[in-house]
Amino acid sequence: QEELVESGGGLVQPGGSLRLSCVASGSRFTYAVMAWYRQAPGKQREFAAAITSGGRTVYADSVKDRFTISRDNAKNMVYLQMNSLKPEDTAVYYCNAVLNSQVDWGQGTQVTVSS
Repeated sequence: QEELVESGGGLVQPGGSLRLSCVASGSRFTYAVMAWYRQAPGKQREFAAAITSGGRTVYADSVKDRFTISRDNAKNMVYLQMNSLKPEDTAVYYCNAVLNSQVDWGQGTQVTVSS
């Protein structure tokens, strides 16, 4: 099981950037598929981006070309670089780890995009 802790959220103006970080405490991080999900007020949690252990990435259409997911296996870290932020990106962002049948979630970090 991976314990996941997110950080880096905050308030940013439209067009701005933020970098979210997620640290995993388990020993199997290197093998896990890591992802970021987000949940806006009154909406269901939705997929944003994912990265495999080998570095392959996939993005939701809504964030493609603006967000970049990356990982540092030596540090057990996964990142989400968010550029050109829009008000509709406002949400709680959750780090997610999937390895075989084990799915783990972080507690979330709030991102608010507003002028």
